[in-house]
Amino acid sequence: MSKILKFDETIIYDTIVIGAGPAAVSASIYAARKGLKTAMIGEDIGGQILDTNEIENIIGIPLTNGFDYAMELEKHMSEYEIYFYKGHRVKEIIDEGSLKKIITDDSKIVSTKTIIIATGAKWRQLGIPGEKEYTGKGVHYCSTCDGPFYRNKDVVIVGGGNSGVEAAIEISNIAKNVVLVEYMDELKADKVLQDRLSTLDNVRVYLSSAVTEILGNEYAEIAKLRNRNNSDEFELKMDGLFVEIGLTANTDIAKDLVNLNNFGEIIVDEMNMTSINGIFAAGDCTNTKHKQIIIAMGEGAKAALSAFEYIIKN
Repeated sequence: MSKILKFDETIIYDTIVIGAGPAAVSASIYAARKGLKTAMIGEDIGGQILDTNEIENIIGIPLTNGFDYAMELEKHMSEYEIYFYKGHRVKEIIDEGSLKKIITDDSKIVSTKTIIIATGAKWRQLGIPGEKEYTGKGVHYCSTCDGPFYRNKDVVIVGGGNSGVEAAIEISNIAKNVVLVEYMDELKADKVLQDRLSTLDNVRVYLSSAVTEILGNEYAEIAKLRNRNNSDEFELKMDGLFVEIGLTANTDIAKDLVNLNNFGEIIVDEMNMTSINGIFAAGDCTNTKHKQIIIAMGEGAKAALSAFEYIIKN
């Protein structure tokens, strides 16, 4: 029988976790295991992984998919007494010193001793025809996660910044051919990355070009490109396309409260504390490097343990 409890705004919680992805679930479980009165506020359990087709980089689970793994997260979470306000978002966070207040999207006001922000991030998208239809079916946003599926295949990567060039270098080790497409007239990646890219025989670079449409049948098969300078259009046959133009952290609720970096990510210390005492953050919404499920979960656990220590000391 599930131990997940109905959210009760009359309770003063020890910690409230904002979000419902891997970092949030991990934080909630670890907080509950420490005996903290724990609430979680978020939409669907799983967060960003619900848009992921196949997952094979979670240690101990050779292969799963986003939906099935989200179900496992919910099953594990149901083993603990966690108050879950499902299908809702936090509209505002108010710092009142020893107590914090949270206002939800339906105007509920709840008090807590600590907060863990684990709102994740969303991949920047191209916004072109075919992108949404083929997401998870040849269109991907994480080369580290999904690149291994394209061994000896033809791959297109969009983005000439550090993310795109790093992805091209990484995937070139396993793919047959890699095409890197950059909208501007030159790559924006660090010189050391560009120098490494230039040594790879199976990588071609198209500058001043944009992918305008993705075509296919059951899976993506063709990327349509347009040269930005002369408007020439052409098609590339491919097995997969990676959009590597960065992430946007979901930090709107925190932007006027805690310190953010230039990328809009929440700055945390080694204990996952933000610039405000008692407010912690974990996962892809923070400045922690390498946005991976397993890292987000570790950071969520660490944030919960830090929140427990904070409550004990204060």
